[in-house]
Amino acid sequence: IINKKDQMMKDLKNRVSKALTGFEGNGLTVTNRNGKIYVSLDEQLLFKSGKWDVDPKGIVALDNLAKVLAENPDINVVIEGHTDDVPYLGSGQILDNWDLSVKRATAIVRIILKNKAIDPVRISASGRSEYLPIDKAKTAEARQKNRRTEIILSPNLDEIMNLLSNE
Repeated sequence: IINKKDQMMKDLKNRVSKALTGFEGNGLTVTNRNGKIYVSLDEQLLFKSGKWDVDPKGIVALDNLAKVLAENPDINVVIEGHTDDVPYLGSGQILDNWDLSVKRATAIVRIILKNKAIDPVRISASGRSEYLPIDKAKTAEARQKNRRTEIILSPNLDEIMNLLSNE
């Protein structure tokens, strides 16, 4: 059962990479870690600094990803927004980096859910603010790496758990 799940995730990574050809390496990476697929999108592919409306290039990448998700209904999706450690000084509906990271995650959810074949029950959005940096250095390069959105794809383990509980 576990081998079947691992093979399913390996196949999914290949399909995701194929769907995102042209984006991978240009602000987007796809990795397989801990039994999950991580699609990491740099800020410059998706958003202008301090904003949460998605750039047209990012919309194309997300539409391609949504097609793969629609074909794989057993995959759960978590979208995490991440910021750098520079305090957000905006005003209005965004108070701080927590708000900004959540607004960015929900902006991605809305684009993915334009594909009506995707059940919204499979998706959750979260903001991580500045608290899970890739690089803890206090440099411009490190901060740029930390401003990202991660789309984490994981198998729905209900079927595996049912099989194990019936053993």
